[in-house]
Amino acid sequence: MGEKDFRNPKYYTNRELSWVLFNHRVLNEARDKSIPLFERLKFLSITASNLDEFFMIRVASLKDMVNAGYEKKDIAGMTPLEQLTALHESIHELVELQYTTYNHSLLPLLEKSGLCVIRQHEQLSEDEGAYVDQYFEDNVYPVLTPMAVDSSRPFPLIRNKSLNIGAMVRKKNTEEELEFATVQVPSVLSRIVQLPTEGKAKKIILLEEIIERNIHKLFLNYDIVCAHPFRIMRNADLTIDEDEAADLLKEIEKQLKMRQWGEAIRLEVEAGMDKRLLKIIKKELNIEGQSLYEIEGPLDLTVLMKLYGLDGFQHLKTPKFEPQQVPELPAGCNIFEEIRKGDILLHHPYQTFTPVVDFIRQAAKDPEVLAIKQTLYRVSGNSPIIAALAQAAENGKQVTVLVELKARFDEENNIVWARMLEKAGCHVIYGLVGLKTHSKITLVVRREEDGIRRYVHLGTGNYNDATAKLYTDVGLLTCAETIGEDATAVFNMLSGYSEPKFWNKLSLAPLWLKDKFLHLIAREKRYAKEGRPAHIIAKMNSLCDPDIIAALYEASAAGVKIDLIVRGICCLKVGIPGVSENITVRSIVGNFLEHSRIFYFKNDDHYEIYCGSADWMPRNLERRVEILFPVDRPELKEELLHILMNQLNDTVKASVLQADGKYEKVDRRGKAMFVSQEAFCREAMEKAKMSGEEPVHTSRRFVPETHQE
Repeated sequence: MGEKDFRNPKYYTNRELSWVLFNHRVLNEARDKSIPLFERLKFLSITASNLDEFFMIRVASLKDMVNAGYEKKDIAGMTPLEQLTALHESIHELVELQYTTYNHSLLPLLEKSGLCVIRQHEQLSEDEGAYVDQYFEDNVYPVLTPMAVDSSRPFPLIRNKSLNIGAMVRKKNTEEELEFATVQVPSVLSRIVQLPTEGKAKKIILLEEIIERNIHKLFLNYDIVCAHPFRIMRNADLTIDEDEAADLLKEIEKQLKMRQWGEAIRLEVEAGMDKRLLKIIKKELNIEGQSLYEIEGPLDLTVLMKLYGLDGFQHLKTPKFEPQQVPELPAGCNIFEEIRKGDILLHHPYQTFTPVVDFIRQAAKDPEVLAIKQTLYRVSGNSPIIAALAQAAENGKQVTVLVELKARFDEENNIVWARMLEKAGCHVIYGLVGLKTHSKITLVVRREEDGIRRYVHLGTGNYNDATAKLYTDVGLLTCAETIGEDATAVFNMLSGYSEPKFWNKLSLAPLWLKDKFLHLIAREKRYAKEGRPAHIIAKMNSLCDPDIIAALYEASAAGVKIDLIVRGICCLKVGIPGVSENITVRSIVGNFLEHSRIFYFKNDDHYEIYCGSADWMPRNLERRVEILFPVDRPELKEELLHILMNQLNDTVKASVLQADGKYEKVDRRGKAMFVSQEAFCREAMEKAKMSGEEPVHTSRRFVPETHQE
């Protein structure tokens, strides 16, 4: 037998099809009868939101490749056209399951629980109809802009993701040809309209049903032959030539305006739409074949997140978990004094993100702090970190902020922050040409009695105080001299292109990080070949880098035990004889979004543990600025290993990848029910209590929010 080709396409799964499997895992939470009803609604909404973004970027990109005649195969041996065909087939199945879940499972349960959703306006009683009609006159009619299409009025531009009602109309008392007309359902009005009811039960109707019922009032001289809702998705992937752009900020602003009008790539219509109406919409939008989705139910299920917000159904929701105090950082402490005592590990959202905000706030006010440097990828709408950085600049400190303008779907937000920080006197960098800066690092330079000391925060998640309550991430606060020197080198590289001669502790993409990972995997392979124990545990969001996967296959074939915790995309296959028999893959989809990246490499009795901002994807390792940092303090290493082991022992929220490429829930026969996220919540409360801090009152269960990074 010859050497195995670890890059054989049959050993790999297509990344896009793997993503669809991930969204199925999220959908499974909406179908899980053990989860409170309103949480199931929320998970269903998340699948719809995920799918929208997937179409706007990934499907759009494949369509561009097909249109350009690009035929290069991916790591699984599929051409762009083959991927697109397979994707549409699998997404049609996913959408059908979404609406089966909504119509046959969730809607009847909602009605039993005292919330009736009127599916069609024809179901309204006479009194309800009168209320709805008056609501239309008072609140909706003044906002609407009906648009007819004829020889003098061309087909209107339909905005990306907007919900519209298309109609076929004919002039009253004539036999003239039918004409097309449309009206956009205004996003400025609530899509959920509550009807007056007696008692505790509630009844709602969707705004598009109210407009459809009253559409004749918008076209007074016409008869309405038919009216149906439709929604389109457009290509929203920005194409920016950074080398040619004189001003990146202005170029991105220009591209953002164009995002609304990209090529249409998906059309959703109400099932049973009049064929004449459908023909016109398809022709005008140039939509054909599998890009058409006929929907049995309301278009755009992200509306269910609004339904979740209705009052009076708290018993059908899981109360939010309140992040706990970090024992090493009691409220009101001097954060610099505490860091000097030893490195501090933060585990969000189980522990509060407040210390990270306080780190910047105290630095902004501290007269001994000379400089603050920070990278920002995504921040919250009313960010306390931005406010603290601005205050620091106003206080005369040297403040350098890298605001990544190319953070997808946050471009507009980041432009606003960049301008505000510049106005406050901060030195703002927009990132490096051709690369996204995805690393999460803050450096505070402080003058102390024994000289200059550098304090550093490194993290796996964004500096976003809102998502820090929903995403699982880890962070490290340290004043280790070696890491401080590296942090200075990072910022010098970002602001002045100066490459350091060597790194003490940190590893950076795109130049050094992939080699570091490949070296660590190869090292464990060598140990295994010598017959010595070797073990790798890696936790991340996505795994699709072919070089890393081939290295893992080689290590597995050599006898290294490899346990992977991969939330989303995984292009690696398990159970291939002689290739991946020693590899396990599990995905945890729970109430919090699993987002931390933790990497464990063990040989004999020695182990190293690293955290970072990068997944094992080509974009992270080759096209982004990412940071990997070691955790050296023994008790913190133990804590990180404990996190990994808890996740490997999860018997409720974990799905395990099978040799056939499917994911199945853990077989619980003979095993106790164990939910790793709930265990971390309990532990955070116990730690706060033991440290003398009063635990923040919370409940045993928690709330999901979003499953996109």
